[in-house]
Amino acid sequence: MIKHILVAVDGSPYTPGVGGWGRWLSRRLDAELTALHVVDIVSLEGPFLHDLSGSLGFEPFLNFSTKMKEALTSNGEAILSSFKEECQQDGIGCQTTLSFGIVANEIAEKARLGDLVILGRRGVNARFDYGTMGSVAERVIRKSPVPVLVVEEEFTEPRKPLLCYDGSPNAAKVMHSAGELLKELSLPLTVLTVSEDGEERTKEAEEYLRPWGIEFECVVLGGDPPTTIERYYRENAHDLLFMGASHHSRLVEMVLGSTAEYLVRNLSGPVFLEH
Repeated sequence: MIKHILVAVDGSPYTPGVGGWGRWLSRRLDAELTALHVVDIVSLEGPFLHDLSGSLGFEPFLNFSTKMKEALTSNGEAILSSFKEECQQDGIGCQTTLSFGIVANEIAEKARLGDLVILGRRGVNARFDYGTMGSVAERVIRKSPVPVLVVEEEFTEPRKPLLCYDGSPNAAKVMHSAGELLKELSLPLTVLTVSEDGEERTKEAEEYLRPWGIEFECVVLGGDPPTTIERYYRENAHDLLFMGASHHSRLVEMVLGSTAEYLVRNLSGPVFLEH
């Protein structure tokens, strides 16, 4: 059961969507809400400043870094204050936390005491992202000990969720989360299987979801899973996707499953992932 939600707010165009989802779920689930803003050390010591100040050792760069930290801290405090005011206007309690570090690492660390993380698909520091996956959202998905909801710029109340089910352990875990959440939200569910043995997977999903007492239907399609899921989602006006983050749990901190990676990058809609 989701009873503690962590929302990552950075002042980017995605913050309204993150806040909207956080407040809506907090109200519907009677869950505690915590807003986190991370002052990113990559912004403080980005590649150019880090290399130049390190090689030349000039004091002015150290002073500049200090002033930058003060400015970013003040900005973070303002973002959290604004978010808290919005929660108060909606009659929702909210705790706020300001931290310093690598954004994805800080979010994943703070998530240990929560049940769900909500963050935007992109952030204000996207230009500094580098590494295997190339975005804060994807790194949080790999590292988070709890499910992650990746959202768009604006919040729209979901009406037609879709679950991708392929019979893997991660898919089974996210099906449990979907059943639990959608029962609380009184929403229906479509289960999509893109597989040659789809009928067997469909039977598994039906047997599992039937006791939850939610309205659901199962669909089996052939084709390439990432593009088939994206097309079905779009053509059938779905507005929330549930799926497992990876097929290989021991590798989840290094790579996402290719289908999850593709959809996080390309799907126009919120994605709920679990590994």
